[in-house]
Amino acid sequence: MNELALKVVDGVKLDEERRALLRPGDTVHDARGRARVLPRFFYEIDSWDQAKRTFLSPHFRLSELISVDCREAALLLETFPHYVPCAISILSRYLEAFRQKADAPVFVSANGGYRSPAHALSQVASPHLWATAANVYRVGDTFLDDPASIEKYGRMAEGVAPEIFAKPYGHGEHETDDHVHLDIGYVTYVPHQAEDAA
Repeated sequence: MNELALKVVDGVKLDEERRALLRPGDTVHDARGRARVLPRFFYEIDSWDQAKRTFLSPHFRLSELISVDCREAALLLETFPHYVPCAISILSRYLEAFRQKADAPVFVSANGGYRSPAHALSQVASPHLWATAANVYRVGDTFLDDPASIEKYGRMAEGVAPEIFAKPYGHGEHETDDHVHLDIGYVTYVPHQAEDAA
């Protein structure tokens, strides 16, 4: 399935500038003030072409889950290699199961997958910083921008596994009105290859 294997990197061994932006192993707080420890182990992505050719699951390319806009730190947006938490491979399996349940293609928005702690939307800890959340804006031909579709596909996503959380429709801080936000929480994933990287 993958054209290229992904190298695992220990984030604490990255150069000082990248460490300051990715903050591997640092403690951050979520919107409720709870402490969360940021990921330490990352996949190293050598080029955008590699990201487009790498399938994390049968229907989800790595590139779909790491697309960000100019609100990302320039070093992380414009230069390679890029680094993404290893748990992104776990998220892709859940998205694949959701796609199968929906029996239709699932589209993740820009800024809707992994975002670094340096991204302007990363003001508090959210599963996006762990690469364990996705904002789905469309399923098949249905754009998720109304209460009925957001609630329908949110419930469908939560039906895939008990650990999936989908935000309810609404305009509040923990709600959504133009996509389905689904996540599997703050997953700490240390792959076997991390022993060689550490």
